[in-house]
Amino acid sequence: MAEYTPKERLARALTGKEVDRMPAVCVTQTGTVEQMDECGAAWPEAHADAEKMATLAEAGHTMIGFEAVRVPFDITAEAEFFGCGIKPSTRVQQPSVISHVINEVGDIAKFEGYDLSEGRINEVCKAIKILADKYGDELPIIGSMIGPFSLAQHLTGDSWFMTIMTDEEFGMKVMEFTTAFNIAYAKKQIENGADTMAVIDPTASYQLIGADFYEKFVTPFHTQFMDAMHELNVPVALHICGDTTGGLSLMEKCGVDAISVDQNVDAAAAVSKVDKAIIIGNLDPVSMLWNQGEVNVEAIKEESKKVMEAGVGLLAPGCGIVSNTPTVNLQTMIEEAKKWTY
Repeated sequence: MAEYTPKERLARALTGKEVDRMPAVCVTQTGTVEQMDECGAAWPEAHADAEKMATLAEAGHTMIGFEAVRVPFDITAEAEFFGCGIKPSTRVQQPSVISHVINEVGDIAKFEGYDLSEGRINEVCKAIKILADKYGDELPIIGSMIGPFSLAQHLTGDSWFMTIMTDEEFGMKVMEFTTAFNIAYAKKQIENGADTMAVIDPTASYQLIGADFYEKFVTPFHTQFMDAMHELNVPVALHICGDTTGGLSLMEKCGVDAISVDQNVDAAAAVSKVDKAIIIGNLDPVSMLWNQGEVNVEAIKEESKKVMEAGVGLLAPGCGIVSNTPTVNLQTMIEEAKKWTY
């Protein structure tokens, strides 16, 4: 069998083609404090400055060993772009959304006609360009963003869950707005060199909203996004937090190429629930990879083998990497992935 470049290998794996071995990548956030210390680019600055963002993303490859580079490191830039209040990041903790901007249908019009060359999302696109210019011929360039359902929740607040149950028209208008934004933002990332997309939609959970609301407020909008990406030959990985086991077949209906599952999901069960999408995951980022700061290489090797034997397409953390995760733990996971042939 041919030996592929990392870029070729991931593209083939995500589209169900034969590969020489498992790609060693992470579709969720990759920044750690040890990387920050080594490369000189750290949060919070690396969330907002394209050069520092690219430098820290590059460390995930040069220092940790991931066979891809990925930005950004959080899922608040989109809400910030529309004026939501943000609790600032620290060196070890990501920023979070603390206030919201849409209370009724009429508020949406205030945010139409947005300029994607402004704000932190523009810095993300600039970072992608820096990384693509340096690594784009060989490495996958993974662009990422919050998904449309979770962005809707960021824009409207916790009332969002009541909204979809009591005011369908309002809910649909918000989803149409956020999905159109996601597509436009993704296309800008692709124009700047992204060749793979990771959509992080943590609150779009079957477990949270049930099958009926998932099919009404998530599936059609994820489908729009996937269709737009596939028209550009860009594969998409979708991550939704929590125990998504019961909703995996619904998640797959949108045409996504890969589904990232977290540590609450049994990997073998996940594989059995999908027909075409590959499953990504799902080492516990806290108890296994961070492990309270202790190094437990043998345990990571054992768990990695167990997850791969369950049939996952890509071995990866079950969610974003904890910032204090030791480098050696991540390198152990990566080396196990590199040994694996399907």
